[in-house]
Amino acid sequence: MSTVTTPAGRLGALARAEFTLLGRSKATLVAAVLVPLALPFSLRTVVDDMDVEDAGLSVGLVLLPAAVGFALLFGVYSALVGIYASRREELVLKRLRTGEPRDVEILVGTALPIGATGLTQSLVLVAASTALLDVPAPHAPHLAALGLLLGLVMCAALAAVTAALTRTVESAQVTTLPFVMISMILSGVAVPLELLPDRLASVCELLPLSPVITLIRGGWAGTLSAYEALGVLGTAVAWTVLAVFAVGRWFRWEPRR
Repeated sequence: MSTVTTPAGRLGALARAEFTLLGRSKATLVAAVLVPLALPFSLRTVVDDMDVEDAGLSVGLVLLPAAVGFALLFGVYSALVGIYASRREELVLKRLRTGEPRDVEILVGTALPIGATGLTQSLVLVAASTALLDVPAPHAPHLAALGLLLGLVMCAALAAVTAALTRTVESAQVTTLPFVMISMILSGVAVPLELLPDRLASVCELLPLSPVITLIRGGWAGTLSAYEALGVLGTAVAWTVLAVFAVGRWFRWEPRR
């Protein structure tokens, strides 16, 4: 007698299996959990030397979005690229495709544990920043929440795109560097866009992670108008849709030889 399964049931089973595999990989746990928690504190001395007050910001309003950015970059994007590459090279993805799960269910189920970890990290870092850096309550919490959720989805999709270009698990450390470094420097993570020259800032606003950081920082500071928020949301959604399209078009399910 055949068993009838549902998409939710298959996603749950894949997520549980991935949680188990994640718990067995110490290297992935360190990269996904400890690194994002440690990096924001190392940025404190750098931010103290910036003239953030001249841009209408505070140390807390710089470090809080930066902490979330680190969680997205290292806890979600970088970790997930390695996981996708590992599961592909070990033929896990190929075997899953021979069963009932659809392609999108396999990718989402694999990403769910890392996404949950990234969300938890972000909430912990927000709570720590609020307590330790005297950050006030957000003026527009819905914008900050939208930024975080869009960031999780976007980074997961971009991780799948990058995994398609990654030959081995070891090479994931190289293929993830461009997006990580560009985002850290030019998307407002390490240096707020408000401190950059106007022309450079207007270009950097179009980078994938920039709208996420802008929504989180703007949601806390209350500096985004409705028009600006819609524009930023449009940029984030556009990058997410583009990344999802790229995954459907170029994601590789079999080992790269």
